[in-house]
Amino acid sequence: MSESIEDLRSLPRAEAYATIKRNADAILEGVTDEVAAMATIAALIHHSLGYLWTGFYRVVAPHLLQVGPYQGGLGCIDIQFGRGVCGTAAADRRTVIVEDVEKFPGHIACDARSRSEIVVPVINSSNELIAVLDIDSEAVGSFGQDDKAGLESIVHWFRAART
Repeated sequence: MSESIEDLRSLPRAEAYATIKRNADAILEGVTDEVAAMATIAALIHHSLGYLWTGFYRVVAPHLLQVGPYQGGLGCIDIQFGRGVCGTAAADRRTVIVEDVEKFPGHIACDARSRSEIVVPVINSSNELIAVLDIDSEAVGSFGQDDKAGLESIVHWFRAART
């Protein structure tokens, strides 16, 4: 892998995510630290696909997410389970795609430029929710099923048992 991150915006999404996953798997080979993995994955996705905000909110207490490694402008610091898109994904342990954040009840606007969002739960090898991966775009309707499948495949890295 080169030291720069490849721009994959011109590729079909499924192909772009497969490339990001291959790169992440190669870079993270032998890595056991989840925070280092989150930082690496956020940077790869963000710079490969040019999103507004890409990062993780980590579970730091029962029913509380706190901003973790990310790329982009400032994120919200704390998000309660069940609040906003991230809190909904955490509470339901399912990927949430929001075509237009202005139409999502209770959306938390960390950055007013955000127009669409996808949030993917991150589950570890003990089947515990450890974080959510949050990606925001400045365009309405940026995310679909290829994004869901690709991102879920990438965060599957956290399910593998590591020592």
